[in-house]
Amino acid sequence: MNIETKDETIRLNYLKTIGLCNNGENGRGFAQPYDLAISQDERIFVLNRSDPSLTKAIRIGICNLEEEYLDEFYGNGYGVGDGQFTLPVAMAFDSDEQLYITDEYNHTVSVFDKSGKYLTRWGSRGSSQGDLDGPAGIAIDPEGYVYIVDQNNNRVQKFTTNGDFILSWGTQGTGEGQFNQPWGITTDIDGNIYVADWRNDRIQKFSSNGHLLRIFGESGSKNGQLYRPSGVAVDNKGRIYVADWGNERVQIFDPSGKFLLNLKGQATLSIWAEDFLKANPDEQVTRDISNLIPDLPSQLSTPYDISSQSEPYFWSPVAIKIDSLGQLYVLESNRYRFQVYTIT
Repeated sequence: MNIETKDETIRLNYLKTIGLCNNGENGRGFAQPYDLAISQDERIFVLNRSDPSLTKAIRIGICNLEEEYLDEFYGNGYGVGDGQFTLPVAMAFDSDEQLYITDEYNHTVSVFDKSGKYLTRWGSRGSSQGDLDGPAGIAIDPEGYVYIVDQNNNRVQKFTTNGDFILSWGTQGTGEGQFNQPWGITTDIDGNIYVADWRNDRIQKFSSNGHLLRIFGESGSKNGQLYRPSGVAVDNKGRIYVADWGNERVQIFDPSGKFLLNLKGQATLSIWAEDFLKANPDEQVTRDISNLIPDLPSQLSTPYDISSQSEPYFWSPVAIKIDSLGQLYVLESNRYRFQVYTIT
C-alpha cells in the first residue's frame, strides 16, 4: 500500500501477519499478547499476558519473520516471587541482549537473558523516588538508560540497568508535562523520550532529562485525534507511529507532530492459521461461509464495532515497534497476532 500526503510521501507495504490464538500452556500461537521485542538477530519475543484464569499460559514466545516458532520461556512461573509473572505488561532489550519485563501487579522489573534464564529483578511498590506503582511501558535509550512508565504514580522514571534511580518527572494532571495513566514509551535515535499519555489522549515528547519538548494529539476520532493511545514508535526519519488503541488504528505523524495518515490494518491468514485450518476442516467450512468483512448496520458504527467484525482490521492494537530493518510491527491483543509492514 503506497500512501502519499501533500507534504510528504510515505509508503507502507503490508508484508504479513503472524499469530494464532493459543490459550494453552505451550506451543505456537499467542495468549492475550501485550508487547513484543526484537533481538539483534531479528528474533521476535512476544509477551503473552494471558487470562487471569489461565495463568499457566503466561509466557514469552519466540518466533521469526519466516513464522518459525523457535522457543518459549515462562520465567519461574505465575506468582510474586523472583522471576515470576502476575500481570506482565511490556519488554525491552538492552545492548547486551538482556530482556527487561515490567509487571504492573508485582511492581517490578524482571531481567532475563535472551535464552530466558532469570537474572535479577528490581522495584517495589511505593511513591517515593525509585519506587514503582503499576509499571507499564519500558524503553532503553542509546546510552543504556532504562525508562519506566510509572503508571499509577503518573510519572516517568529513569534508571540504570541495575535499577539504580537517576531521576523522575511528571505528576497527575492535564497540564504540560503532567500525565493521566500513561502507558507506552519509546526513544528515538537522539535519545528523546515519547510517552503515550493514555487517559489524556496525547503523546508527549521529552529530552532524556525530562524537559518537555512537544505535545500533540487531543481527544477524538478524527485525523490527528487520539483515544487512549497505548503505544508509540519512532522511525529513523523521526516519524512517529501511535497505537491509537481506543480508535482501533495506527496513526502516523511527522517529526513536528503533524498528522500524516491512518492505518486500519490489512491482515491475511498466518501460516500458523492456515495449518490449523488444514488440520481442522470443519473450521475451514465454517470460515468459508462466514462474512469476515461485513456491511454493518448503522447502530454498529464505533471503531470497536467495526474492527471486531472485520478480520483484516486492527482490533486492540496495544503495542507498536520498528525493527532495525525499518519494518513496522503492530500487535493486536484481541486477535492474538501482529501485522508487519515495510516503511519507505
